[in-house]
Amino acid sequence: MRRRKAAGREARGSERGRLSVEVVDRRRGGTPCARSLAAFLRRLGGKKRPPSCSRVVVCLVSDAAMRELNGTFRGRRGTTDVLAFPGGGARDPEGRTHLGDIAVSVPRATRQANERGHSLVRELEILVLHGYLHLLGMDHETDRGEMMRLQDRLVRGLLPRWPRSRT
Repeated sequence: MRRRKAAGREARGSERGRLSVEVVDRRRGGTPCARSLAAFLRRLGGKKRPPSCSRVVVCLVSDAAMRELNGTFRGRRGTTDVLAFPGGGARDPEGRTHLGDIAVSVPRATRQANERGHSLVRELEILVLHGYLHLLGMDHETDRGEMMRLQDRLVRGLLPRWPRSRT
């Protein structure tokens, strides 16, 4: 498992009450946006607070890895864009609660960004936001649209209106 140095260094700040974020890239070649994803998720944590001082790990994966995760944990064939795995309340040595892990398929996110006419960075941020809301216990399949309405409000409030340059 390869870690993006820039995101890893920033993500380990243990300031009380802040969301601690680590971005792990498990693909060849890496993604140049690991630092911005970590910063975005910390900003999101300031708007939609996690319980206590929490830690989230974002794992950037290939379509093949996402297919395997989707099959193993959801019993579904094929790839998906994002999966969230709640942390179960375990604490790390620094006393932070592990809120959970978010897996994002970068190839799928790239295709979706192209279809929607915005940057890969923006699509990854939207997917990380979606996974984060799942980690907080929300479920769009059962909540009559509450999660998706909140997601839309957070996207409007946290993401720039105009697409960023493609990366």
